[in-house]
Amino acid sequence: MNVIEKIWAKARSGGKTIVLPEGDEPRTVAAAEIVAREGLAKPILLTPERMREKADAYAAALYELRKAKGWSYEDAAKRVADPMYYGMMMVQTGDADGLVSGAVHSTGDMLRPALQIVKTKPGVKLVSSAFIIGCPNKSLGEDGLLLYADCVVNPCPTAEELAHIAVSTAETARTLCGVAEPRVAMLSFSTLGSAEHELVAKVREATKIAHALAPEVLLDGELQLDAALVPEVAAIKAPGSPVAGRANVLVFPDLQSGNIGYKIGERLGGAGGFAVLQGLAKPCNDLSRGCSVADIVNTIAVTAVQATAL
Repeated sequence: MNVIEKIWAKARSGGKTIVLPEGDEPRTVAAAEIVAREGLAKPILLTPERMREKADAYAAALYELRKAKGWSYEDAAKRVADPMYYGMMMVQTGDADGLVSGAVHSTGDMLRPALQIVKTKPGVKLVSSAFIIGCPNKSLGEDGLLLYADCVVNPCPTAEELAHIAVSTAETARTLCGVAEPRVAMLSFSTLGSAEHELVAKVREATKIAHALAPEVLLDGELQLDAALVPEVAAIKAPGSPVAGRANVLVFPDLQSGNIGYKIGERLGGAGGFAVLQGLAKPCNDLSRGCSVADIVNTIAVTAVQATAL
């Protein structure tokens, strides 16, 4: 059973409700039909008619949430007329368990109301992303399963932010993908002191902070990619490392390297996968505007599983 099959099985057992703010977008409508038919979740397609049901109640609730930031009731009512804000209020109030959008909206369009309304989990300082990757080479990661972070959200994370990304991605590996033992490699162009540079120093500091945040997580760095994944290389470059040569979670030092890395794997190595957001108090996930119906279905299933894990 591959990771998608496992996620579908978990989603079917959860009975979660997922709101889709892009309720009249054709791919989203088609995906909602599949999700309902397969029993993966209870999809809610937002339409103008549906949004009239609780517009006033949500406007009042949003005003209470944001009045300390200077919002008026009129500001809140105007935002609630936007399906993205309405959908976020459904999640915040418990009328939906999660949200999926992005077929026609940007990541920023979704993250802005998510951070204003749903906010981050207690103790989590930032939202990040993890790519769940299936590799043709089953000797890599967890029988070919790898998680990459952060490839979508944070352009130039600090050492502390990298540490939080690492801990969040280990949790995603465990709760969403069923990885019993996440093994996190903090990637760099240096392996355990083979080079000295301020960029390397940031990864080393992130490793120390991550150990303090989650001492129970197997995590090591700094590691080059080959040392993280290939046992023969690890034996030479990082003997004795609890992670080197068998990492299943790869934390890139910045968004640029992460985004390039995942696209190289996809285009040259035949690896395929999808992204999830992590760190929000309630699950909300973003799609690529070039997404397929299958991408939307799988993202809804992932969101349902994230909601079940809360």
